[in-house]
Amino acid sequence: MSFKLLWEGFVIGTAVSVPLGPLGMLCIRRTVNKNWKSGFLSGLGIASSDAIYAIIAGFSLTIIIDFINQYELYFKILGASMVFLLGLYIFLSNPAKEIQKYKQKGNSYLQDFITAFLLTFTNPLSVFVFIAIFTSYSLVLKLSHLFEAMLVVGGIFMGGAMWWFILTGLAYLFKHKLSIDTIWWANKIIGLVVVVISISLFLLLVLNEI
Repeated sequence: MSFKLLWEGFVIGTAVSVPLGPLGMLCIRRTVNKNWKSGFLSGLGIASSDAIYAIIAGFSLTIIIDFINQYELYFKILGASMVFLLGLYIFLSNPAKEIQKYKQKGNSYLQDFITAFLLTFTNPLSVFVFIAIFTSYSLVLKLSHLFEAMLVVGGIFMGGAMWWFILTGLAYLFKHKLSIDTIWWANKIIGLVVVVISISLFLLLVLNEI
């Protein structure tokens, strides 16, 4: 039973992480421009944020969910704005200078983790994704069965962590085959894609409110 709960959580965590959005691109970029540890720790930041929202969803904390519903518009605007700024930063960055900078000064891995965590946490609508998934799996987290609940949440974190380990590992494996020019163009393309995604999110938000 314990393994079954851990496995179900692992599958959920992997399924939530696999779709490559702006944060997936951020992890790839950090892996290519900096190193594998930077990209992987960014992924762990995302997985940690997802695990927190899984706890909120699983225990059905009505007060928090009602709060999110009440200020949903502001959360969406904040999330779209942060994604836009992220895309703009990636687009304007110079990979050659960044690589040289990190060689000279080293990497702030804690900063990589925290920024990825906060960027993920600005999208609290993730809690509803987990509610839908828990419903489909007929999973309910209960304080009276705390050990079982922690197995599910632990599995979710492990599933996300495994995905980011594989993704950033592959990016690091092939990064040495990329020239500075290729990385420069990759930064421009990734940054542009992220900006377009953020603008699309904002336009959808405006259209839904009209």
